[in-house]
Amino acid sequence: MTLTVKLLLIAALILSIIIPFGYFLIGEKNKKRYKRTLATNVFFFFGAFLVAGIMLFAGAPVQAAEAAGAASNATGFGYLAAALSTGLSCVGGGIAVASAASAALGAISEDPSALGKSLIFVGLAEGVCLYGLIISFMIIGRL
Repeated sequence: MTLTVKLLLIAALILSIIIPFGYFLIGEKNKKRYKRTLATNVFFFFGAFLVAGIMLFAGAPVQAAEAAGAASNATGFGYLAAALSTGLSCVGGGIAVASAASAALGAISEDPSALGKSLIFVGLAEGVCLYGLIISFMIIGRL
């Protein structure tokens, strides 16, 4: 892609974020505003998605053929494994943090001295995400 196409893509994505938020912040506060804001956000999101798709597939197909010939199945599976290790560990860590943090807040509200013990469990749940990230770095380092 040329520099002009990249700049247009970046501008479209930035505007698709700025315009709905500006529409949400300006105006009177009623229920219709929320529906209009959601409609505006959906319109600009799919508009930016459409523009990005057009710009993505507007390139020459020769580049794709060269890239496909250079990459092997092992490299592709390696990147897939790295993505899955990070993604699934973060999903599991998010579920664990949601459970541990809500239980920790309930315990702290009853007994403030339980803060240190409860933070340890929340930290252990967050550690699962870091382990997945480290494994993905190790996989990518081997490629």
